[in-house]
Amino acid sequence: MTTGEIDQFHGLSTSVVASAIETFRVRMPNTGFCSSAIRCVFKERPPIVGYAATARVRSSSPPMERFGYSYERTDWWNHILSIPAPRVVVIEDLDEPAGLGAFVGEVNANILLALGCVALMTNGAVRDLHEVRPVGFQMFAGNVSVSHAYAHILDFGGPAVVGGLAIKPGDLIHGDVNGVQTIPLEIADQVPAMARKIQQRRQRLIQSCRAASFSVDQLRKAIEVPDLKQ
Repeated sequence: MTTGEIDQFHGLSTSVVASAIETFRVRMPNTGFCSSAIRCVFKERPPIVGYAATARVRSSSPPMERFGYSYERTDWWNHILSIPAPRVVVIEDLDEPAGLGAFVGEVNANILLALGCVALMTNGAVRDLHEVRPVGFQMFAGNVSVSHAYAHILDFGGPAVVGGLAIKPGDLIHGDVNGVQTIPLEIADQVPAMARKIQQRRQRLIQSCRAASFSVDQLRKAIEVPDLKQ
């Protein structure tokens, strides 16, 4: 997608985009998004969109080969840079339960920003919320942890599962206060236009509800109009 096409998603909520995706019938409507276990950390931020760069981590036990926090695994930066910008880092914490320690905090958030990443998505933990908030990096996470514990990269560049959503490197990610979802690449360039149509339909129905002349019969008629069904 072009930069202009990607930018169109910044002004669209994940909810209206999800409704738009449903109209193309390319996937079941109960798929393609994370469960409510994955929460938006900075709820006031606008929607983010970017291509997935993936990794898998553990934090409750030290690595088998050597002790070391994430800063030592600079090789995964090459994978991140192999993904088109803008990028969303997707990290699956394999521990059970996930998120004893936080892999991303103040330093890693700034590193990821420098690498062209706009957000992190993880079923694990994050930390340093007050320090990360001002830099403009968004985070979607399963929980918050005071420590990074033994957080370390197990592998990267393969499939990851976060909040029940299977993600591959290069998948297009869209997230905001409502949650996180993937946008099927085969229809991605058509989704914003459909989302705008749905926004217009919603507003017409809402205006009907708020009209001084409101009646249930009028609302029923409005809903029955083909281009208002969404």
